[in-house]
Amino acid sequence: MYRRAASSVLTAHRIYGAANRQRYPWHIRAAFHETRHTHLSAEISQIVPSLDAPDLSYAQEPGHVRSVCEMLQQRGILKVILGFADEKSRYLEQLLLSLHRDHGHQLPISHSATRGWFWDVLPSSTSFQSANCQARSETMEDFPWHTDCSYENPPPRYFALQVLQPDRYGGGTLSVMNVERLSELLSPEARESLARPEFLIRTPPEFIKHPGHQHIVGSILLANDEGRLNLMRFREDLLTPLSERASAALEELRQALQGAEARDHSTLHLTAKALPERSIILIDNRRWLHARNHVKDPERHLRRVRWDAVPFTGASA
Repeated sequence: MYRRAASSVLTAHRIYGAANRQRYPWHIRAAFHETRHTHLSAEISQIVPSLDAPDLSYAQEPGHVRSVCEMLQQRGILKVILGFADEKSRYLEQLLLSLHRDHGHQLPISHSATRGWFWDVLPSSTSFQSANCQARSETMEDFPWHTDCSYENPPPRYFALQVLQPDRYGGGTLSVMNVERLSELLSPEARESLARPEFLIRTPPEFIKHPGHQHIVGSILLANDEGRLNLMRFREDLLTPLSERASAALEELRQALQGAEARDHSTLHLTAKALPERSIILIDNRRWLHARNHVKDPERHLRRVRWDAVPFTGASA
């Protein structure tokens, strides 16, 4: 049913950080991709663990669902390859119901006051999905490093993107950056400041669900169960630091995001070749930042869902 895993110790060391280098379970296949990002001169090895879902029944098959849950816990990133057409995202819908029923994941959050579980990441200049406002995901512009729903209290732990139509012209590359590796580049003082609730996080107008709740105040970094500050929520254009130390820490984070160390040792670039049609990428929204370069194909179409919203300590409405 499943294929035996392969692994690269060196790349796992670089991408996942010193504290998280467990080997893949036997039933996970490691997918290796060697790509050159259009804005970078260096190539890096990429590891994205992968599972096959030959038919829709796998969304409720206990072994498959357990593998999805375990890989998200261990690695925080996973690709599922569908063996069937699924324009209505039935696999994702049933998988998330199975994760909720059997593994305690919270059900997906709604995207806005008018949109439910699913959101179409599809360029549009005339028809918008929420509040007559164009979301950034509905443009062809690049989208710098961020986590999803940093403005939510609580934010979702996971999100998934199903590829309905990849960018056929080489744009719209999804990049992901490991937060643990990124946090290791920051000074202890910056990490401590980013962990204080001294940041105003604004809600984009297209995602306001209640008129009276248009921002939260909270931290950017959060400690994991072992006390390490390696979980993050971040979208720079929505952030306002509320103290001098918060401002200085945010600037240090900004410099780290732009630096060669994070670029070369913390980042994966998932092109259309790595994420073709009928593939789904599932990501831990606190352990990986993600970004997108300029979309070249006006018919590029992904479908997004976010789930398992749990408290991010230090937030207040």
